[in-house]
Amino acid sequence: MFDYLIVGAGFAGSTLAERLASQLNKKVLLIDKRNHIGGNAYDKFDDAGVLIHQYGPHIFHTNAKSVFDYLTQFTKWRQYQHRVLACVDGQLVPIPINLDTINTLYGLKLNSSELEKWFESVAEKREQIRTSEDVVISKVGKELYEKFFRNYTRKQWGIDPSELDASVTARVPTRTNRDGRYFTDSYQAMPLHGYTRMFENMLSHENIKIMLNTDYHEIMDVVPFKKMIFTGPVDEYFDFRFGKLPYRSLRFEFETHHQKQYQSAPVINYPNDYAYTRVTEFKYLTGQECDKTTIVYEYPQDEGDPYYPVPRGENAELYRKYAALAEETPNVHFAGRLATYKYYNMDQVVAQALTLYNKIAASETEIVIPSGTTVSTGSRLTNGKRDATHAGSNGNGNGNGATMQAATNSNGNRSTAVLSNGNGNLNAKGNGHGNGNGNGNGKGKGKGHREYSVS
Repeated sequence: MFDYLIVGAGFAGSTLAERLASQLNKKVLLIDKRNHIGGNAYDKFDDAGVLIHQYGPHIFHTNAKSVFDYLTQFTKWRQYQHRVLACVDGQLVPIPINLDTINTLYGLKLNSSELEKWFESVAEKREQIRTSEDVVISKVGKELYEKFFRNYTRKQWGIDPSELDASVTARVPTRTNRDGRYFTDSYQAMPLHGYTRMFENMLSHENIKIMLNTDYHEIMDVVPFKKMIFTGPVDEYFDFRFGKLPYRSLRFEFETHHQKQYQSAPVINYPNDYAYTRVTEFKYLTGQECDKTTIVYEYPQDEGDPYYPVPRGENAELYRKYAALAEETPNVHFAGRLATYKYYNMDQVVAQALTLYNKIAASETEIVIPSGTTVSTGSRLTNGKRDATHAGSNGNGNGNGATMQAATNSNGNRSTAVLSNGNGNLNAKGNGHGNGNGNGNGKGKGKGHREYSVS
């Protein structure tokens, strides 16, 4: 019996798995549909030996010392301050818009105070700030809005900024100095050996078992667990009862070039040209030294894996219906960008997961029963002693995480798994035609059409 089934091995799921296993000694089964951990932050070496981010650039930045300190347990850092250029009117200029952007674009020689007045002269004040268009035009006027934001936003979101919530473009500041950094957070760094290595360190606890290439529907009736943490799309969990929540997806095209450097910045945005939104060169991000370099083009689209919740009023209203269902669902917690339909950065997802962990930990606080024996909330007592509820425990509650076997159903089609002990690995096969028996780190016999692997 697992204490928790966690669906999704990205930042939310992995953070919660690590905390529950290491701090509360919970037995955790962490599963993911994909064939890897790390969610969209997953990185790997491509065929040319270049470390790439499989799902587009992920730049870590935060003002939360608690989040940075937490992740520092699992990685060393490479200091990195991200910079982005935008191709506008045939010129590469800094984005967010700053002093150099305006002086280069218009051939001016303004200083900071003069630029502030210049922005005031072109800004078109709006009585109410409701949309992304309102945010930008009220700050920098119509012309800069057209040059930098309108077409980029249309490509990214598939709709006009006048139809998007103000929060989208509010994320991008406007500066009157020459600060060319994309972010100004107190902590800006990249995991020294990559995100995947960091996730591997997070999930190395003996209480955590991992199953990849696994849809949670396939094991719900096979693997026993007490509670679930769900980090996938919340509408999917409830079988789209109120309709589908809109998400934007991305298509990536990778290119490797036989040269040390391809472009003049880590990321170049193309707001007005081409179907793609930006081009990223990974070696800037990772600091890797090699003779080749790999870039990626990003093409936003509607179909595909859900990446970005679309921030519009009607979508927020639809989500509130699902949030109400989630609140009423016993023994299931919802966390992460997809499960809470929030356009979160990585650090915000970690912060949300740590907050949820603290809530769970508080519910696990120990109580004292009349006999004077201290037990955790929810535990049962046998002859005055705590009776552990997980498989393999003895009468004194000294559970050893012993092997649990899940035999295949001779008439069924569902694959089953043999779950290992605290230190074992799982590789189980079976499609209902075999015996399905095996030991804690063995393989179920049968005609397996799918393999679940746990490490």
